[in-house]
Amino acid sequence: MNKFDPRVDDLVMETRTMWDDSVGELSAEDRQWVAAEIHKQAASASNILYERSHTGFTRTITVTLEDIQRLYLSK
Repeated sequence: MNKFDPRVDDLVMETRTMWDDSVGELSAEDRQWVAAEIHKQAASASNILYERSHTGFTRTITVTLEDIQRLYLSK
């Protein structure tokens, strides 16, 4: 699992969201909300990948069931 890196995260110019198999079926609205919230709280995500791009970095978060549970409990 890749972890949050505050130095690199300051240089993130693009975000992507992937879905772990453990997530199962979510409505389009739920996926949109979860994706927005997990990127707002990137430090709490359990799997983050940073990839270098021309303008900075791309942050890809693979959302797990545990991430979703943590997000809903924080609301």
